[in-house]
Amino acid sequence: MADTSEKQNPIDHRAPRVEYELPVAYRSVAGFVTDWAVNLSRGGLYINTDKPLPVDTVVKLLVTLPGAHFPVELKGRVTRTNALGVPSPQSPGMAVEFLDVDDDKRSRIGEFVERLRSELPAEAARK
Repeated sequence: MADTSEKQNPIDHRAPRVEYELPVAYRSVAGFVTDWAVNLSRGGLYINTDKPLPVDTVVKLLVTLPGAHFPVELKGRVTRTNALGVPSPQSPGMAVEFLDVDDDKRSRIGEFVERLRSELPAEAARK
């Protein structure tokens, strides 16, 4: 039987990521919400929020990359949450993997992550 773990969770956990705060907006049950993404890779991001959406929720994201003239619109799926008050090394929030990202957007995000990784101190850039 073939290993299907990659198909079940297509985020490449080995993708270069960077700790950096970016404004991100998304729709929740309560309406349109603006929070901060604090970890970004070409495959997804982590959003700080006291009210994470349920795992497997598909969301429309508007991510503002510095230097961009307008936010990047992305589709994502919540893959993991950390609830407020639950002991965790990570702040309350949710991990979101990008879905159906075209090559141009993925390339722009990847270039942004790589540029930050080269400019920021080593502890901010995680492998």
